[in-house]
Amino acid sequence: MQNRRQFLGAMSVPAVSALAVAYLDPARVARALGAATELSQYPGSPQTIAADENFWFEVSQAFTVDRSIVNLNNGGVSPSPAIVQQAMKRHLDYSNTAPPYTMWRILEPQREAVRERLAREFGCDPEEIALTRNASEGLQICQFGFDLKPGDEVLTTTQDYGRMLNTFKQRQRREGIKLREFQIPVPCENPSQIVAAFQANITPRTKMILMCHMINLTGQILPVREVVAMARGHGIPVIVDGAHALAHFAFKLSDLDCDYYATSLHKWLFAPHGTGLLYVRREKISDLWPLMAAAEAQDADIRKYEEIGTHPAANYLAIAEALTFHQGIGPKRKEARLIYLRNYWANRLLGHDSVRLHTSLKPGFACGIATVQIDGVDSGELNNWLWSEHRILTTAIKHAEFQGLRVSPSVYTTRPELDRFCDAMEHVIRQGLPT
Repeated sequence: MQNRRQFLGAMSVPAVSALAVAYLDPARVARALGAATELSQYPGSPQTIAADENFWFEVSQAFTVDRSIVNLNNGGVSPSPAIVQQAMKRHLDYSNTAPPYTMWRILEPQREAVRERLAREFGCDPEEIALTRNASEGLQICQFGFDLKPGDEVLTTTQDYGRMLNTFKQRQRREGIKLREFQIPVPCENPSQIVAAFQANITPRTKMILMCHMINLTGQILPVREVVAMARGHGIPVIVDGAHALAHFAFKLSDLDCDYYATSLHKWLFAPHGTGLLYVRREKISDLWPLMAAAEAQDADIRKYEEIGTHPAANYLAIAEALTFHQGIGPKRKEARLIYLRNYWANRLLGHDSVRLHTSLKPGFACGIATVQIDGVDSGELNNWLWSEHRILTTAIKHAEFQGLRVSPSVYTTRPELDRFCDAMEHVIRQGLPT
């Protein structure tokens, strides 16, 4: 069993992260600073640490969550650690002392340091990252940013996010383009099958592809690099919806070799609500229109996608604390813990014949999100019952091809909370929902 000194040593991967940990226990700031100078790492592989409840108890103390609620909808939006909340409040308070000076002249330029740190962490050039308000904004910049003519086709799956499908459907109504959708297996454990399905649905009129990195409905991870390479051979740009992927499992944007990638930072990075990231490969910026107008001089500048008028500085600057917290835990340890928690509840429920999982448990095909169904039980009614009777938050998935509950624990989730969820689910398995 580790002591606090060992834990802080483990959290000191970047030295500055010890400052973040200090907020967990302000009375021990000096000890945290001392730990930041040590080279010791918390012993054990990510998989070993994933099952160490003492380690994750310490991590959970960074959050201010309501423990009367079992929040298993972290895929929707996550709480931020206290250090992120405090940083945002500090910046907001300072902004309001004299906004034209403090917000615009002092705080706003500090966005550049956040941009640089994000680029360093996720493997790209700072001049390829725009700070947005969420994944939807970044994706719509890309979806509206290409010139299309009547009859041009855009290609995606039937499982892509509804808002993004509606974006193309609006272009379809307004401009006469065509949206083509195709089905993929649920779950799919053959990446080449996904690539082949995209390729089979390309026509001479296909001008754009939209694909998820991680599907929001089930947590399925798709082979982005392979689809991008295939589409590049046809001269077709691929927009990647990474809303649920970045900071959820360990990868670099450079690993994907994609040109366009949008994500939310208020999900798995634990950044302030209303923060996102848009990556556009540097040589592609000039040809992609911004969603809101920017000056011609900005044509090749990634910041043209941030031209939204007056906006707060506080939200974006507090991303820095969220990134430090993420680095302190360690991306691979975080990924291993989320997989551990998923398997903890999923394997227990799969012991019942009436339970189906729409998410693969095989390595590489999903991470912390999984969607579960009890045969004969309406997922919407089950979702409502879990909340009204047990204060358990999940997400009801009702898709034309399948239904179930999307379950997404986080690093602050405890095993007893998952036991509480499983107990409630097993009650329904045995007795059904109350009428």
